[in-house]
Amino acid sequence: MPDITASLGLLSSPAILFFFVGAAAAFARSDLSIPEQVAKAISLYLMLCIGFRGGVEAREAGLQSDFLTAGALGLTLSALMPLLAFILLRWTSRLDRPTLCALAATYGSVSVVTFAAGQQHLTALGLAPGGYMAAVLALMETPAILTALVLMHGAGREPSTGRGVVLREVLVGAATVMLLGSFLVGLISGEAGLKKLDLFVNPLFQGALCFFLLDLGLTAARSLMADRRKLTWPVIGFALGFPVLSAGVALALGRLAGLGLGDAAMLAVLAGSASYIAVPAAMRVAAPKADPGVFVTTSLAVTFPFNLVIGIALYTAAAVWLWA
Repeated sequence: MPDITASLGLLSSPAILFFFVGAAAAFARSDLSIPEQVAKAISLYLMLCIGFRGGVEAREAGLQSDFLTAGALGLTLSALMPLLAFILLRWTSRLDRPTLCALAATYGSVSVVTFAAGQQHLTALGLAPGGYMAAVLALMETPAILTALVLMHGAGREPSTGRGVVLREVLVGAATVMLLGSFLVGLISGEAGLKKLDLFVNPLFQGALCFFLLDLGLTAARSLMADRRKLTWPVIGFALGFPVLSAGVALALGRLAGLGLGDAAMLAVLAGSASYIAVPAAMRVAAPKADPGVFVTTSLAVTFPFNLVIGIALYTAAAVWLWA
């Protein structure tokens, strides 16, 4: 089992606590709010930092065969699992399309904090994954968002609208340009570029993240107060079951591809996680009608604690059994 004390420590990180401060303020009907333009600017800033650091990590990892294999599997999972999530949610929920697509993206993308907890757990068991798995984490943050945007724009287009127009809407949207553009900048500039921007993309990132999650807490709680029927039992069941399914698919692919035990277990932890930073930041810009009361609340209040207390240990045990 994972270290419960360490798990509680992760749950009590400042950024996550600010989410609950925002939610509590909303439930108390406080007039606390973050101006819309400020919130949008913070979202763009977070995407810039995420993309840039991901590019630096990918460059540092180099072209090792293990990294290329794990990276290819991670990209595949992040791009395709939202399609499965979308289909399952269409069958089991009555969510509006923007919220459904945002929820699919949430469970195709990854959680940095869950990654850190998984790395700690595996290292304690003597199954430490390769350092390049941090780059795999970075690679898995964006494809799910792009898939969700294609689903959202493609399904909602007029019959006369060509696929080229839909792809253009997705590829030149603010979220995509910021994520992919900053990733390329990080990839090209590498460690030297990171040294120049270290203060901007590292220490300041945590403060901005606190503001961002405070605003998400306010928005999510107010959305739930307005209509609690959206967070249905099927949606909660999805938030618990889909991560286990994703982790199982990751382990199967890792076994077929010949990944080492530690790397495969870490890939399963990533696949079983759910984003509460990258996806909300992107959806605030690209899909403002998506309801954070559903896709943020399920990620932070359901899947995140489940993974810390049960999921990580479950995925690790399954990996050990498969590789035995």
